[in-house]
Amino acid sequence: MTEQGNGISADQAPQLNVLAQYTKDFSFENPHAPQSLAPQEQGPNINIQVNVNARQVTESEFEVSLVLEGSALSKEITLFKFELNYAGIFRLRNIPAAELQPVVMIECPRLLFPFARQIVGEAVRNGGFPPLYIDPIDFMALYRQRLAEMQPANSTPS
Repeated sequence: MTEQGNGISADQAPQLNVLAQYTKDFSFENPHAPQSLAPQEQGPNINIQVNVNARQVTESEFEVSLVLEGSALSKEITLFKFELNYAGIFRLRNIPAAELQPVVMIECPRLLFPFARQIVGEAVRNGGFPPLYIDPIDFMALYRQRLAEMQPANSTPS
């Protein structure tokens, strides 16, 4: 058993391992082609929604799904729409119970995001449009927002 510089053995150190990454579901639609591919007077209105879901598979393994949905509209016409559910299986060991949920809901999607971003960018390009490169996502802020939504509404004492 070897010790790390902080006095913790390698067997006791916190570990986050990516066991698998995969596309669970993917859809790309270009419903008004070829008209939607004509030059546009102005840039489209792009809407993107992000959601993170997780479920425990075994005692130490979690499936984390990153769901990206988006659309581009121009003058009330849908140029394209996509929905991607990109997931991974993660093994977490030696992580304190209080830190487990933040690791699963922040760090795991952070590791998945660059791959999901590439899939969306290439699909949009293959649909005949310039590639759509989604800006980096602050998964910590997304996690905090989700926690705040789950908290009961503050009530005033009577």
